Amino acid sequence: MTPPVYDVVVVGAGPAGSRAAQTAAESGASTLLVDRATFPRYKTCGGGLIGPTLASLPAGFEVPVQQRITRASFTMRGRSVFEKSTGDRILSLVDRTEFDAALLEAARAAGAELRTGVTVTAVRQSGDLVTLSTSAGAIEARAVVGADGSASRIGRYVGVELRQVDLGLEVELAPDAAARRAWAGRVHLDWGPVPGSYAWVFPKRDVLTVGVIMAKGSPAETKQYLADFVDQQGFSALPVVRDSGHLTRCRAAGSPLGRGRVLVAGDAAGLLEPWTREGISYAVRSGVLAGAAAARVGTGTAAPEAGLASYARGIADGLGAEMAVGERTLRAFERHPRAFHTLLRTAPGWRVFTRITRGETTLARVARHRVVRAGLTAMNRW
Repeated sequence: MTPPVYDVVVVGAGPAGSRAAQTAAESGASTLLVDRATFPRYKTCGGGLIGPTLASLPAGFEVPVQQRITRASFTMRGRSVFEKSTGDRILSLVDRTEFDAALLEAARAAGAELRTGVTVTAVRQSGDLVTLSTSAGAIEARAVVGADGSASRIGRYVGVELRQVDLGLEVELAPDAAARRAWAGRVHLDWGPVPGSYAWVFPKRDVLTVGVIMAKGSPAETKQYLADFVDQQGFSALPVVRDSGHLTRCRAAGSPLGRGRVLVAGDAAGLLEPWTREGISYAVRSGVLAGAAAARVGTGTAAPEAGLASYARGIADGLGAEMAVGERTLRAFERHPRAFHTLLRTAPGWRVFTRITRGETTLARVARHRVVRAGLTAMNRW
């Protein structure tokens, strides 16, 4: 029996891949979703969902929320602590094992076929076909979306170029009763000892997710920051459920988003917010755009060049603009973290923070304000 030629094959079943597969299937494309892992699977991630993420989830999707956050506390190098609160949700926290599995099931319900335990080893394009060499044999498609994470093989094929790589370290701790009460509905952020670094505490149903992120190149210093932060928070005696690490990779401006009939989305494309390194919203939003473009190419309603061009425009108009402002904000934060810390103490600063996390505005829109634009410019000059 001759293997089928799919309209769209999506490589990687994380948030970007599942949203791409669901979008392609709902567009009428025969769609296959492959992943080297079996699901449910663990993913190193704080699991914070901001407003843009929630707005880009499938209609009727039930988010498996473990904590609804209405409070946030802040420190700078473990000192100068303050806390802010609001009556409305500013963040939803999920366990990525549950969240990713739910998105995957939504893609399957839309008609996408799933194969797990499949590793892609090579990509080749010829004529109107893309051939993926995999651990399960060759798979052919008329369009491919690479959503296979920050170490993406599809990204290497496309030629994704990076300008920022950071190392994130994370531990999950089992809270006692006192810790559960103290952290109910609250997250914590600490601005770290190295420019651009920060740490977080995100409470889940059964664990406290504690992590740090810092520019790649100083693993011992990053590890020490995590150890110091755990101690500062009084967590040293809590049992460690799991510890892990990962690299986040941010694309260079002008980095390709595709090659012929092959597109990349999410971490595979280096799409994430440079300052906070938030990537889930970038994954789901780019996944939707990539899935729609791939469906048009795969079903023959758009030429590969037109499909890639429309996808690139969609990224540039939204996520690309946000990334550009995020890079400027990161540079300012590296130079003047105390200014950011002080600003968050104020009512206007807290209001902007919560409006961004809720999805009522974006960092890019905030930066258009004359005062904010002037402040970023000044901080990047000092």
